[in-house]
Order: sequence, then structure tokens, then C-alpha cells
Amino acid sequence: MKVQALHPWKLSTDEARGIQIKLASSVIREYCGIKPRLIAGVDVSISRLSNYGRAAVTILAYPSMDLIDIKVAEGEIVFPYIPGLLSFREAPLVLQAFRKLKYIPDIVIVDGQGIAHPRRMGIASHLGLFLNIPTIGCAKSRLIGTHDEVPFDAKAFSYLYSDGEIIGAVLRTRPGIKPLYISIGHKIDLSSATSYVTQCCHGFRLPEPTRLAHLAANDRLSNLSLKI
Repeated sequence: MKVQALHPWKLSTDEARGIQIKLASSVIREYCGIKPRLIAGVDVSISRLSNYGRAAVTILAYPSMDLIDIKVAEGEIVFPYIPGLLSFREAPLVLQAFRKLKYIPDIVIVDGQGIAHPRRMGIASHLGLFLNIPTIGCAKSRLIGTHDEVPFDAKAFSYLYSDGEIIGAVLRTRPGIKPLYISIGHKIDLSSATSYVTQCCHGFRLPEPTRLAHLAANDRLSNLSLKI
């Protein structure tokens, strides 16, 4: 799969923040309306004992959620852990995994933030610009913003606000379970992003693409799971 080269990855923290500010204006917050056949999931696991990381990309058929491809990339993580700069730490390995794919996904769901980010440039938006395809941020915790309490019912949500702007949706995918933080990554609108995440949840808190990517990133999912 082709990946665009937008900038180098060996950067200082100030340079990284500057790139985020520059790229944020390129994020498209509208959906082209393409009917997806393949949806990808992205997750990264980094060892607590070293700087070794493993990125996983899963490709699932939509709407069946059959797993048809898994690709991983492993290597040293060189960028430090700094809140708000996650993409500079994880995206290089993720993009390596994308380059290995046999199939090009129509939508990518990323375990991380999209525009629900101080500079409106979380890892989902960053990856979307590199891949030039629709991406959705689907984070397990809040980075910024405020929201009303989410009703305990499945599919209930509240909007996430920052400085008077709606930057995401706080979505409860199962009754009484902690909600997910959904935001625009790139080339999609919030309503569509929330809808696709909801449709991809098959009895679990996480949507299948990122749930399986999490298992693969932790070396707990084998190619025996493939439905091809």
C-alpha cells in the first residue's frame, strides 16, 4: 500500500508540535460517502521494560467483520512519551505495517484520538493524511474536552466539547460499560464516524477492527484467524 511522505520523523518536540499545527488545516472533516467494503483497525503495543514496539493493522470485511488480513511491524521506539505527541512515537511503525498490506482499506479505525486533541491533530488524523483515506479516532480515554454524562444504554452518546467546538462523541457501546471517545480523523464527519464504530462493535466494548488489532499488537492473534 502506498504511503505519502509528509515529513521526517526525527524531530524535536517543538518541531513536532509545529508540524501538528501546520497539518491540522489539511484535515478534511467531511465524508465522501464511499460505501466501505474493507475496514482496517490500528493499535500499537510498547513494552514497559524497553523501547520496543509492535504495531498491528487488521483488515476486516464490512459489514460481516470477517478478518481477512493482519500485518505487523516491530522495532525500536525512538520518540519519547509525551502526551499530545503520540503519533510521532507510534505512527512510523504503523505506517510500516500499512506498507505490507495486500488490500487497501476504505476506512481505518485507530486506537487513539483524531481531532479531539489540543492541536486537532491526533494520531488518527495524522495517519489519515499519510494514507489519504478516511480515518476515525476511537480512543479508550479522554485527552481533552468536556461532556455531559452518557446514558447507560448501548449506542447512547454525548458530544465532546473544547473551547465551544464539538470535537468528538463519547459513545457507550455496551450497557453500563465505559464509553469510547470517537472523533474525526480525516475525510469523514463525526456522525458517520460514530455510526461506523457502533456498527463494528460485535458484543464487545471495542469495535472489531481495533479489538483484533489490539490482540495482534500483543501477539495474541494468529493468521489462523483469517477468513480467506
